[in-house]
Amino acid sequence: MSYRTFEDVKEVILSAHKNTEAGDKVGFYNTWAENYDQDVGLLDYRAPSLAANCLSPCFHGDRVTAVILDVACGTGLVAAQLKRMGFRHFVGVDGSKGMLELANKTGLYQDLKQCMLGDEPLPVQAGGYVCMTTRGNHDNLEYKAALERELELMEGAGLWGPVAITEVEEWEKAVAEPEKGYIPGVVYVYRKSSL
Repeated sequence: MSYRTFEDVKEVILSAHKNTEAGDKVGFYNTWAENYDQDVGLLDYRAPSLAANCLSPCFHGDRVTAVILDVACGTGLVAAQLKRMGFRHFVGVDGSKGMLELANKTGLYQDLKQCMLGDEPLPVQAGGYVCMTTRGNHDNLEYKAALERELELMEGAGLWGPVAITEVEEWEKAVAEPEKGYIPGVVYVYRKSSL
């Protein structure tokens, strides 16, 4: 991993905006995985702490035995934040094998699965909580719509129900024109049914 600047990260992110197909996005994240944690630090990426701070007050049971499904888990940043809050049991899902390999190295996850949201159903087991985050900027609207469709399908099937949906104005630093300052995002916390 080399030292990178905000401008380096901006260039990397803008290159991803050109990739619109799911396979291209997965390829991008596979390539980006090694620099991901460093790069999102430069973007002032707030999703991991926002997700943990959103889920934590919603949960009133035994945090050690609670099962958290971390959708689009990336390298494990959300699980790391939740571990600091006493949670210990994580199942991670991501479309990128490269990201899953790094998440596995953290030792935080009891199970990791490669899954493309919108292309295949989420591996849902009974009970536990689901924590998902997504950006709300213009280049991510298709993914956000796919995520929300999946949530509606799972909710309609009685597999889970919403606990908290929190829209955040300052998710991470903007890199694309005409965005300025920070881009928005959303944290979704759902409770899985005990079928």
